[in-house]
Amino acid sequence: MRETTQLIWTDDDLLSGLAEGSDKALSQLYRQHYPMVSHLVVSNSGSDEDAKDIYQETLIVLYEKVSAGDFDLHCQLKTFVYAVARRLWLKQLTLRGRSPMLRAAPMDDEPADDVAEDLAEHQRRENQFAQMATSLDQLGEPCRTLLDDFYVRRLSMQAITEKFGYTNADNAKTQKYKCLTRLKRIFFRDYQDDHYQ
Repeated sequence: MRETTQLIWTDDDLLSGLAEGSDKALSQLYRQHYPMVSHLVVSNSGSDEDAKDIYQETLIVLYEKVSAGDFDLHCQLKTFVYAVARRLWLKQLTLRGRSPMLRAAPMDDEPADDVAEDLAEHQRRENQFAQMATSLDQLGEPCRTLLDDFYVRRLSMQAITEKFGYTNADNAKTQKYKCLTRLKRIFFRDYQDDHYQ
């Protein structure tokens, strides 16, 4: 059992703590790695809020890897965290139509095999995002703008209600649901066409 006054956390300690759901491990992960992720995002067209979102998504990726029970880290944990955060931020910049060129932070070692596998998985997801963007283009208006306002620009339902002239937020939510359903139909139709030709 780890002492509650532990001062030095190794990468293995952090991964074990994360797997056990330790709040102390999460706090330590934040102290050690959030500043690096924040610098990456903020110095590459992002806000503090973007940095928090990317850090949370990065922790989810790490947690899923650790909780699967077969995660074998072949590089420093900070390298893995940086590589995943960088990939996630590149994806976000692409979705926003921004240049995906990032200024890199210096790292002690290069991403190893487990990071490469993780990045390959993210590449597969990015391909799906590209397909989703194509589907979004086919969706038409007002659905395209409504979904963009909600998911990319993060407008509130109240702001969308006012922008589109809906009578109330419930009507706006209903329209968003219908648009999302249409988008999914287009996406899966095109995705199957591309993969089963």
